[in-house]
Amino acid sequence: MTEREAMEFDVVIVGAGPCGLSAACRLMQLAADNSRELNVCVVEKGSEIGAHIMSGAVLEPRALSELFPDWESRGAPLSVSVAADEFHYLRNADAAIRIPEFFVPKPARNHGNYVVSLGEVCRWLGDQAEALGVNLFPGFAASEVLYEDDRVVGVATGDMGRNAQGEPKDSFEPGYELRAPYTIFAEGCRGSLGKQLEQRFGLRADADPQHYGIGLKEIWEIPADRHRAGTVVHTLGWPLDAHTEGGGFLYHARDNLVYLGLIIALNYENPHLSPFHEFQRWKLHPQIRATLEGGRRVSYGARAVNKGGLQSLPRLVFPGGLLAGCDAGFLNGAKIKGSHTAMKTGMLAAESVFSALDAGQPAVLDDYPRAVEASWVHEELYQARNFGPAQKKFGTLAGAAFIWLDQNLFGGRLPFTLRAPQADHDGLKHASDAPVIDYPSPDGQITFDRLSSVYLSSTNHEEDQPCHLQLADPELPVADNLPQYAEPAQRYCPAGVYEIVTGDDGGPQFQINAQNCVHCKTCDIKDPAQNITWVVPEGGGGPNYSGM
Repeated sequence: MTEREAMEFDVVIVGAGPCGLSAACRLMQLAADNSRELNVCVVEKGSEIGAHIMSGAVLEPRALSELFPDWESRGAPLSVSVAADEFHYLRNADAAIRIPEFFVPKPARNHGNYVVSLGEVCRWLGDQAEALGVNLFPGFAASEVLYEDDRVVGVATGDMGRNAQGEPKDSFEPGYELRAPYTIFAEGCRGSLGKQLEQRFGLRADADPQHYGIGLKEIWEIPADRHRAGTVVHTLGWPLDAHTEGGGFLYHARDNLVYLGLIIALNYENPHLSPFHEFQRWKLHPQIRATLEGGRRVSYGARAVNKGGLQSLPRLVFPGGLLAGCDAGFLNGAKIKGSHTAMKTGMLAAESVFSALDAGQPAVLDDYPRAVEASWVHEELYQARNFGPAQKKFGTLAGAAFIWLDQNLFGGRLPFTLRAPQADHDGLKHASDAPVIDYPSPDGQITFDRLSSVYLSSTNHEEDQPCHLQLADPELPVADNLPQYAEPAQRYCPAGVYEIVTGDDGGPQFQINAQNCVHCKTCDIKDPAQNITWVVPEGGGGPNYSGM
């Protein structure tokens, strides 16, 4: 067994996203207010703070204003306030109807919010955390939970410099043990350690399955005469059919930039569907194309988002630690936002941990879920609890009508709660029972292929390292998934990681191009056999998003 150096802290936080950084800042604020020394570390798998951060993003500033009431004078990168809000129903490839604001669900309206780069917001939060005395460790991937008996006592970072067979290379450096009385897991959606903790402690015993979407995003620089800073556009409808949940967004940011993308719920049924190609097709609609023509694509990324809401929240605490932010699933689907709820739950986690450090260090932080339930986060999720299940149950148009009634007339307080008990990976039809979708070839101007898109994400992995996409049964993709589902990994992956190629024996072979992986986690979610497990690669690997 490899010897690892151990480092001791008061609190270890996994993930330098909005949740983890807010938790770190709040801990240090409490320490300063109480004249206490506190040793806090944040470990982040991205090469730098913000490297793996991707969101739409329209930010509701409520949690930020609670954390730093003077955020404006501190130079927070919130410079573009929402000036106009538009919703469009795309009837088909050519026609669209603008939806009057009266018919837009109230939580989805964006007045008072800001168009931001969430990566820039996280870099700013990182600066605030560092100024407060937090130890930031970017480029180190937390790969293992440390236990003593049944209590979490920290995490270990992954080894660096192992070859594809797992043997040490000349450059080998063992990982570190980061130990603390409490660990806050804030890895983001489908965190690999959070998934393990849910299984070990049975945290999902009383919850619906978590539900997910895949969000694909590009940043474009467009001609100045087409740019309308602060305009927020959402679409529903085409190119998705009436039984496939999802919608598009186009946000006018600063400096002639627009952020645009498509989110598709991962409970879709047709195994021939390719989220990447649906996104490319969506850009061809005149409603979107008119903004992009004459512009230049500058970045691309993809990330899973959780959308299960209140019914899908796991138990949040276990001996020695807790889940916060999107690691638990606090995104508000009705608002299409999760950054503000991630920040707030990170702050609540910090307050619970700080109190416990002064109270004999109880194993389980039972006051944290109580604080969440008493907060505006729970109020939001309760009011939005029927949003996702209604779309699944009633389809796009009838679901939209129900959501309008639920949100605008009843304020999210109808006297019942819809459930969605089927896991996303169970929703696929057999390939023979679903229509094949004919996607147009990319034109290189508005639409593009996957590999040129991955190039724009600046994704990089050391090629000679153990594969971080692990198959429980290497034979299953060809033996089962290929004949039953036409091996959907070839299509649901937005980065061309999975291919069916001709093997040396002339038969089909499942190939994994792990170096392309943008860490979206879709494969871990959507594989119908749950045969693929996403684990962290070497620290610093993956995308290096700029401006996302």
